[in-house]
Amino acid sequence: MDLATLKAFKPSEYEEAADGYRAVSEMADAARETVDNKVSAGIRNKLEGQAAKAALGELAELSKDFHYTQTECALVSTALNAFASDMAAAKRKLDAALEDAKAAGCTVGADGSVSFPAGGKETDGKVPEGGTVSPSTSMTDPTSAAIERQAVNMHPNPNFGKAVGFADRIGDALQEATEADAKWAPKLRALKADDDLKVSDRDWSDVKSDQDGVGEAGKKYLDSLPHPPKDGDPKDNAEWWKKLTPEQQSAWLSLQPDSLGKLDGLPSTVRDEANRVVFDETRARYQLELDSTPKPPMNEWTYIAGNGYASKVHTDEWMAWYNKYGERYDHLNKSLNGMKSIQERFDKTGERGLPEAYLLGFSADDDGRAIVANGNPDTADHQAVYVPGTTSDLNSIGGNVDRMVEVWRRADNEADGKAVSTITWLGYDAPDDVVKDAPFSHYAYDGAPAFNKFLDGLEASHSGDTPPHRTVIGHSYGTTLIGAAAEKGTLNADDVVFAGSPGVRVSGADQMDVPKGHVWNEEGGSDPVPDIGRYGHGGDGFVIPSDPDFGANQMATDTHGHGGYWTPGSKSLLNQALVVVGRGDDAELKPRPGTFDPPGYWARVK
Repeated sequence: MDLATLKAFKPSEYEEAADGYRAVSEMADAARETVDNKVSAGIRNKLEGQAAKAALGELAELSKDFHYTQTECALVSTALNAFASDMAAAKRKLDAALEDAKAAGCTVGADGSVSFPAGGKETDGKVPEGGTVSPSTSMTDPTSAAIERQAVNMHPNPNFGKAVGFADRIGDALQEATEADAKWAPKLRALKADDDLKVSDRDWSDVKSDQDGVGEAGKKYLDSLPHPPKDGDPKDNAEWWKKLTPEQQSAWLSLQPDSLGKLDGLPSTVRDEANRVVFDETRARYQLELDSTPKPPMNEWTYIAGNGYASKVHTDEWMAWYNKYGERYDHLNKSLNGMKSIQERFDKTGERGLPEAYLLGFSADDDGRAIVANGNPDTADHQAVYVPGTTSDLNSIGGNVDRMVEVWRRADNEADGKAVSTITWLGYDAPDDVVKDAPFSHYAYDGAPAFNKFLDGLEASHSGDTPPHRTVIGHSYGTTLIGAAAEKGTLNADDVVFAGSPGVRVSGADQMDVPKGHVWNEEGGSDPVPDIGRYGHGGDGFVIPSDPDFGANQMATDTHGHGGYWTPGSKSLLNQALVVVGRGDDAELKPRPGTFDPPGYWARVK
């Protein structure tokens, strides 16, 4: 980088280019939204058959193209802004040095050298002559700097020292600009997409590496931006986001989507955008890793004789494979299965009027996390947040998402035209085993703070004129978590629905932090889980919501088993939906024990 180039450099030109790429990113995002939530949704809602299926397949590929374009153009925009910021800092240093040199009577040459005038005390009738100092005199190591200071102190012309200082500053500015140019050139080249016109798993996997590269090079730029509040509550997060400029918002979205997608209080559209980038990156990376992992041997089992019996055991070959690859292989398959289920929910938008989905949280680490909303909770009049129970993980997310789809469909029918959003919240580490893990409450208490924060975030991000009516629904161990959330924090909800609860640790419905009479319970006659809690670990501080002393409204059920509460067309589902839309008084209740009262007669807790 030479003096003329840095003097002529105009950061505004690169910032304008960044604005252009950001505009392209926003247009690609709008196009993807149109393809997914209008065109494809319209086809699913109105058409069937092979032609419709083929069209949806083509539209899905087009949506991928737009999403990839959106993500990469946002990265290019951030990279250009960061490059302009680095170069602008170097240019400011150069401009300041040139102005100061001019004010001191020095002249800066085209090569950056500084000529200084004669000056100082006369010696033998002569004033010490002027001279020229080159930027190469700028030294950074301690020894060279000490020699330079000594030369300045010994020189008879005081202008020499000034010129050395100006030359050092000019040299430093040129060096800083050179380093910025060398740092950013390969990062920008890496953002160039291949020309095969197909967005592959490899392309999406490379997005992560592009983010890391731009993030590393742009650390100084990102550090200069307003950062999210440290340990901020959802209201703080919401205020931080609102105060950012569009350029700053784009920078955070493009460089740190994984962090941004987790911030409670941010608009649901923003969290969805961030988490979908993480989702597509992760899915591509996992699929590539799975494809490169050796498959398990075909001969998994063999038999050995012992004590007169043949025992079935794994072969040595299979055990060798499993010890090397097995756990990771299982994790990849289970995670990809869960991601497939989430994608299937995305692809159902429009079916029988089903609204678009929002991915409000996602991680494939360990058992995985996923928060999926049907409809935008920020604009909904009624929100329902469902917490699944034991054995829930990313692999099994599909069934839990489907349950909230059914609640949405029924609640939408009962909402008198008002908007409904139902959310599956798998934001905690659920117990893995009914017998070994579920009797312990630490899973609930560990997850409760995150649940409370999520509910507070829904309040902070809501954009409607009036606050929404919010219901929390717990199934199985999810009811235990909701109880822990009420016990240890503020449960930001208007109604609570328990289904198949093995017990909570609060003493009664009046401890659930919702208005009196707004705790509802469903227990099917063939559901064994409440009895497991009642007779298994009920004595360990657990209280069963179906017990009369708890004080919950006991809603009538007509479904079977532990997971049947969301059967389409059932009374169990209708009663939940009525509570969700604020019509709990219309829900059918069980008759009082020992009476002949008809269903619905049992007086509610007032």
